[in-house]
Amino acid sequence: MSDSTAPTVVQDRIREGLLRKAGLTPAQIDDALRTERETGQQLDQVLIAKNILPEGKCLQFFGELLGLEFRPSLEGVGVPGVFIQQIPVQFARTHGLIAIEDTGSLLRVATHRPLEIQPMDDLATLLGREIEAVLVPRGEVANLINRAYRHKADGVDEALQDVKDTDIVSIAENIQESEDLLDANKAPVIKLVNMLLFQALKLRASDIHLQPYADRLQVRMRIDGVLYDMESVPKRAQEAIISRVKVMGKMDIAERRLPQDGRASIRVGDGDVDVRISTVPVAGGERVVFRILDKTTKIYSLDQIGLSTDSQRTIERYINYSHGVIFVTGPTGSGKTTTLYACLDAINAPELNILTIEDPVEYNLDGISQVQVNTKKGLTFAAGLRSFLRQDPDVMMVGEVRDNETADIAIRAALTGHLVFSTVHTNDSASTVTRLIDIGVEPYLVSSSLLLVIAQRLLRTICPNCREPLTPNQQQRYFLEDLKLTPDQFPDGKLMMGRGCDECFRSGFAGRTAIYEVMPIDTHIQEQIVNKATASQIKRGALERGLRTLRMDGVAKLLQGMTTPEEVLRVTQLDVI
Repeated sequence: MSDSTAPTVVQDRIREGLLRKAGLTPAQIDDALRTERETGQQLDQVLIAKNILPEGKCLQFFGELLGLEFRPSLEGVGVPGVFIQQIPVQFARTHGLIAIEDTGSLLRVATHRPLEIQPMDDLATLLGREIEAVLVPRGEVANLINRAYRHKADGVDEALQDVKDTDIVSIAENIQESEDLLDANKAPVIKLVNMLLFQALKLRASDIHLQPYADRLQVRMRIDGVLYDMESVPKRAQEAIISRVKVMGKMDIAERRLPQDGRASIRVGDGDVDVRISTVPVAGGERVVFRILDKTTKIYSLDQIGLSTDSQRTIERYINYSHGVIFVTGPTGSGKTTTLYACLDAINAPELNILTIEDPVEYNLDGISQVQVNTKKGLTFAAGLRSFLRQDPDVMMVGEVRDNETADIAIRAALTGHLVFSTVHTNDSASTVTRLIDIGVEPYLVSSSLLLVIAQRLLRTICPNCREPLTPNQQQRYFLEDLKLTPDQFPDGKLMMGRGCDECFRSGFAGRTAIYEVMPIDTHIQEQIVNKATASQIKRGALERGLRTLRMDGVAKLLQGMTTPEEVLRVTQLDVI
């Protein structure tokens, strides 16, 4: 066979394989191959970018075609030390490569780009080892890279040493639309801010606080819902850092007496991270808070978010209704958006038109039209929701119901044959009903449109690296009493606790799971709503009919050894009738 015919034969084989195994139409395949030729992109990237094949199916297909293993998840996988020591994080992130197993004879490496051979060859050269590729979704690879490099020196201390008073002048120069955190060839202040953001991503922090004191600028990070003090920056660098942050967020550098809001998009390797920035003038300077929205984070499915079997079955039943309102409730940072996205992901199908209006759009969902609130231009939740009704929707998601107008449109949309998802800030499921009536929605409208209320909180889970069974001390016995438990309900009378290690920041906790209170609106509750019953009356009746409260769900997770009594009490303190 001559060289000139070889590519054609390979292309025909791929075309045949795509048709037979992936179930694509000839038109889809022609479109993908044409885009591949015109843009020079690899075929797998084209299929994913054009939504012809979902990423998981695409990787599975190429795995079968190339004889490579496909893994949908890297949960619980450890990275061989040789990879972390010898391969810079920039290389791992840029090429989306991370070692997942060292067999002795070869190193197995996760990648989400099956057709890119060159980076694999470069990696084999750098390590002096034989490499075998394993195909894994991009979000999983990015998460494992974050975890693996979390404890490597970040250069934050080094950047701190480089900060000079004179750097303020050079801050505003050479600012790109989307900053790459891994580009160290920047002025020291820029490098310092980038490194703080990068460190926050590695530690899975949701927020960074820059708090001015008389003698220093204190950096704090919120990890798993708890604030930790990190580095202290010398006071002399404070103005330079705050000016740099304002430039990133496109805010007014000269304005120091009024609060300001901004947002920035930063690039880490090939992933985008959105950052919301808020500044407030306080004694000693300006206080800055970054809210980090990592778009490389995976969308969780309903069976991954901590639901009990019964709760999951209830939710799955109601999200497939053709019309009605489903509310998810809880305080800020309790995982409401994750639950809503899991619900939307579960019902997402080509035959449904799904629209969302959010503030901001936190993660991108394939096949769903997502709109971002823009109050300056008049695009509020209510205005967006009203325009959605003219877009022939089947399912709508409203980021939050804050006022009577939004609530009224959402409920009337449900009554005219649409399924509406939304969030509201209340303490438990029963309070949601009374909150809607308090903001001015007629009780008969609430009664006839509301399908289901899901209340939730996030519980920290015990670090798997340092967990061990311990006999409860006197204080822990008191905590158990508060939860109406005794030590003999646990294996050998011992509770699972985290000792505290480098992996979990010495806290004994790593990661979080959610606890839920799932309350369907049955005929009893509908009658109570019309009769304007109080939240406690509604909840008491639901308890008699088998409602499982947040605290009950927390206790169930405690008995499974997932968390501690203190954590359940901390999170469910308002959930007592």
